[in-house]
Order: sequence, then structure tokens, then C-alpha cells
Amino acid sequence: MNIQLSLVSIIVLVTVAISVYVFTRPDWQERLMLNPYRISRKGEWYRFVTSGLIHQGWVHLLFNMFTFYFFGRWMEHYFVIVYGKTLGYLLFLLLYVGGIIVADIPTYFKYKNTPYYNSLGASGGVSAVIFATIFYNPTEEVCLYAFFCLPGFVWGGIYLAYSYFYDQRGADNINHSAHFYGALYGFLLAFLIRPAAIQHFIDAVMHWSLF
Repeated sequence: MNIQLSLVSIIVLVTVAISVYVFTRPDWQERLMLNPYRISRKGEWYRFVTSGLIHQGWVHLLFNMFTFYFFGRWMEHYFVIVYGKTLGYLLFLLLYVGGIIVADIPTYFKYKNTPYYNSLGASGGVSAVIFATIFYNPTEEVCLYAFFCLPGFVWGGIYLAYSYFYDQRGADNINHSAHFYGALYGFLLAFLIRPAAIQHFIDAVMHWSLF
């Protein structure tokens, strides 16, 4: 039997596997987390990427991966249909991995002289995928658990509200501010890839109605 996994599915499986492994291995969590001080002093630049492969517990992991899966499937399909498999997959990786890295750059400059600051999570990449999807198809309904359906731009607002709430709490190692920067990166990258789509975005949001 020939089973072909989508790129989104592969990313989810790898992220879940590494995150679950690290749950019981604090030594590995310390090695992989974003630590701006060690990046600046030790040149451990890999942390910009590896921090996106680990999460702070099951709630953080499942929220990010469920959200990424539902939005990512549409975004991957869109890139492949419009640009072909090779370029489509490369654009998707640029969006997701680039989102993880770019979203952490402000955090790096803010905390590069703070030895004990750490953060982790794929939130920047997830936000980038969400808001690129919203840019191209803002009113497409995204359904969680097959029945709770809302248009993409509404889900995006909920996601940012969640991020803001937990960022204000500041009680964990999750870099919630990365959600905002990831969202901005995803929206701008989507625009740069296909500038003409901005008119469709504006028209779709302006004419959307709940009833």
C-alpha cells in the first residue's frame, strides 16, 4: 500500500514526536529552546529553528498543531495548485519555517543580554500560515471537530486574542509575542508572493455577512 503524507502532516508528526520526547527530557528542552543570550554569546543559531519543534505541555502542543493542520492543509494545497509541487512546497516551508525564525528576531534583540530568558513553540510559523491563508481566502470556513465552523479571518482574530491574553500573563516559556510577528510576516509574504490578491481580500471581508 502506497501512503503519501502531505508536507503539513509530516511537519505535525515530527513536531509532535520531538515535543513529546522533550516533555520528559528537560536537558533536551534546554538545548533546543530559544535562548537569545546563548545565541549571541555562543553562536547557537540553530535555536531559532529547534525552538519551533518543542512545546510547553500538551495544551500548547495540541493547540498549535490543530490550528496549523486545519489552516496548513489549505495553504499547502493552494501553493501546490498555483505554483506546482516543487516551488509550492518550497514556498510553504519559507512561510512556516521563515515564520518561526522571523517571529523570534524581535525577542532575540530584546533579550540577548538576559542569560535566563528562554522561549519555545511553533507559534510564529503557525501564525504565518494562518494569516497567509486569511490573505488568500479570508472568508473560507475552517471547521474544528467537523461542526464548529467560522471564516478564516475570524479564527485569526481569536488566535491573536488568545496570544494577547497569555502574553499578558507571562507565566510560561511560550513566546506569545511571536504570534503577532509571525502573523505580520505571513500576511506580508503572502502579499509579496501574489500582490494582486489584496483586492480579493478587501472585497471578501467587506462583503462578508454572518447571516
